[in-house]
Amino acid sequence: MRVASAGVVCESAPVRPTLYDFAGGEPAFLALATAHHARCLADPELNHPFSHPGQHPQHVERLGLYWAEALGGPPTFSRTCGDHTAVMRLHSGHGDMSDLGRRFVDCFVAAMDDAGLPADAEFRAAMRAYMVAAVDEVLTYGEAAPAPRLPLPKWSWDGPVS
Repeated sequence: MRVASAGVVCESAPVRPTLYDFAGGEPAFLALATAHHARCLADPELNHPFSHPGQHPQHVERLGLYWAEALGGPPTFSRTCGDHTAVMRLHSGHGDMSDLGRRFVDCFVAAMDDAGLPADAEFRAAMRAYMVAAVDEVLTYGEAAPAPRLPLPKWSWDGPVS
């Protein structure tokens, strides 16, 4: 499309949707979180951290909102649930979790099929790359506490958004 204004002609390129929009918005991320949680419960190693009685009663819904926001959706998680520091405190500091990280990513990738997310190869690669980076971040903390008031990291088709 060409737009002319005051003698200036600009070519407008199609705008690429966010990963959030491409996936199908909030309902898609709730479906993804639900499918991922079910896969983690079915995994013999991941089952324990996903089945403990102290888990927030809306854990799955909050997880869907967190992923939605990180992948281009509205800041609902940050407005209603907390910041990234709270998430890192909850998930880090549990000792050696190296195999759990790989299993978590594998469950996430498989859950995309379960949730009916688009099968587009570039989309799937971007989603997997996001989850690998998220798991790697959790594992970097070890026993160290994360900094206070960390903003929720954002991710796009091309990786981290600064």
